Amino acid sequence: MIRIQNIPLPVGGDLEQLRRKAARTLGVRPGALKEIQLVRQSIDARKKQDVHYVYTVDVAVEQENGVLAACTARNVSLVHPVSYAFPEVKRHSATMPVVVGMGPAGLFAALFLARNGIPCVVLERGQDVDTRTKDVERFWKDGTLNPGSNVQFGEGGAGTFSDGKLTTGTHDPRIAAVMDALVQAGAPEDVKWSHKPHIGTDILRQVVKTIRQELISLGCDVRFDSCLAGLEHSGGQLSGVWVEGPQGRYRLDCDALVLAPGHSARDTFRMLEQEGVPMEQKSFAIGVRIEHKQKLISQAQYGPFWDKLPPTDYKLACHLPNGRSAFTFCVCPGGHVVASASEPGQLVTNGMSYRSRDGENINGGFLVGVGPEDFQAFGSGPLAGVRFQERWERAAFQAGGGNFRAPAQRVEDFLACRPSQGPGAVQPTYQPGVTWTELDGCLPDYVTDTLRGALPVLDRKLHGFACPDGVLTGVESRSSSPVRIVRDETYQSALRGLYPCGEGAGYAGGIVSAAVDGIRVAEAVARG
Repeated sequence: MIRIQNIPLPVGGDLEQLRRKAARTLGVRPGALKEIQLVRQSIDARKKQDVHYVYTVDVAVEQENGVLAACTARNVSLVHPVSYAFPEVKRHSATMPVVVGMGPAGLFAALFLARNGIPCVVLERGQDVDTRTKDVERFWKDGTLNPGSNVQFGEGGAGTFSDGKLTTGTHDPRIAAVMDALVQAGAPEDVKWSHKPHIGTDILRQVVKTIRQELISLGCDVRFDSCLAGLEHSGGQLSGVWVEGPQGRYRLDCDALVLAPGHSARDTFRMLEQEGVPMEQKSFAIGVRIEHKQKLISQAQYGPFWDKLPPTDYKLACHLPNGRSAFTFCVCPGGHVVASASEPGQLVTNGMSYRSRDGENINGGFLVGVGPEDFQAFGSGPLAGVRFQERWERAAFQAGGGNFRAPAQRVEDFLACRPSQGPGAVQPTYQPGVTWTELDGCLPDYVTDTLRGALPVLDRKLHGFACPDGVLTGVESRSSSPVRIVRDETYQSALRGLYPCGEGAGYAGGIVSAAVDGIRVAEAVARG
């Protein structure tokens, strides 16, 4: 096929206009295009008076080599799409592999193993997505936390209650296989070509359920409310796992364990440390959610076209003289700030959007990077970062006054170092509610100092970011895993047969990268 890049199309343009422009670029009639496939769609908003879409398409024509030879456009090339192929299966064990965790890494590891003739036992400490949704909604309504079924734990992983973003900085051939599988399970087709694809938490819940149903149809044994409790091994080789389930503790034979625990499985990390599984501290980020009126940010990004385009997001970063960096993360247009705690007495925030992104506010993580040098006061060993998180999550819980109310502060008050007394024009979306206060006691001084320094800098990049009535809600502390479970080039731990996987193991940073890592590990298990 012939690929044509950077085709501009005005706001409101349609596929027929795109077809005509593609044909004109190639110097052929529109009817000569036998097929046209969208590869990428983005928005060019560099000139506020000329905001437009930009497309990359693949087209099929007769005698494509001749058409290409006659074309003088520089944005045209010949492409040969290569489909992903799972490697030859060489595993011959009579024991079913065990997959721990039903976030994207675990789901895709199990799915690609099962599709290639290796069904698994799939263990998920939380509940199925329907039960989990009821537990989460009750938590948001009145602060009743179920430590085993919440925003962090359950079918679909933490991403199920997010924006369902599918952006990734990686360029892996498995990405297309991930997108195909998601669309087959009910995700919108546009996730394959949108510059910033997202599913939305409402659609994502059905997608993960559909994948689970396929797993079962392929012979997988899916068990909810089943938490990995221990490992059994001899001579450096895994031989079994212990599970805490609804009927109590039991053992499973296991010579291949895909461990995709998620970034909040702190009890699992502690168990692994006791078992002598090599782990190391890992950098992550901590801060707050910042919330604005969506209209304000869309106008700043798109100018007069703001109401004719989808709600915008943003991606901002700056490095300050104090040596620290601040950046935005997981921005949720038209979304909500959500309570994301998984343990009593500890408060965590995150962001979430539905597919429509039609809420009044936009929110994003506003974070500062931290690393092992910051964890020294919390002891040595691989779990110092976990203890660092817990310290500030407890402080946020106390500052909120209990019952998972979150501490919040207006941007103007935060910059002036004074407590807030109530909201301005931006009404916070966090439930079960916020307590107006000051955030300095909820975060390390170097984090609040960096956030204060970053606000005016980022406002120059995106006018309105430091809007006085913007709302800061604390704390966001689980941007990524605080540990890495060490693995080698075979994707195994020093404990052979243990395959650490995904974001919780320290090898991914979002839904797509975690799913890709799950596929990589599935390939390693299949090789035997």
